[in-house]
Amino acid sequence: MKHSSRFLAIVDDAKSRIRETTVEAVRADRAAGLDFELIDTREDSEWNLAHAAGARHLGKGVIERDIERTIPDADTKIVLYCAGGYRSALAADALQKMGYANVYSMAGGWRAWNAAAMPVERGQAG
Repeated sequence: MKHSSRFLAIVDDAKSRIRETTVEAVRADRAAGLDFELIDTREDSEWNLAHAAGARHLGKGVIERDIERTIPDADTKIVLYCAGGYRSALAADALQKMGYANVYSMAGGWRAWNAAAMPVERGQAG
């Protein structure tokens, strides 16, 4: 998808303040049994088609509204992903502004997850 220059500018601005992680780091954390929340920030229609196994759904449009009810502990490690890592970067920036201290955006998002042949769940609503 070709993104507009203004959209990319706000994503780049957010990325200057957030931390990114990789699919490989998420795989390693899972293998080590580390506790973290994997959150899919994509639209409902994207989530309903397929999503990362074990992920929870908080779309970018509602994450700020619902995060405190879903993950009340602001020190919880949270890994956000979207289709390519842009919306999740914006969401990570917002969560940090809300006081969440251990938030990451997964670089490459859903596309990178699939390219790494990571486990997927299909057709389940969140």
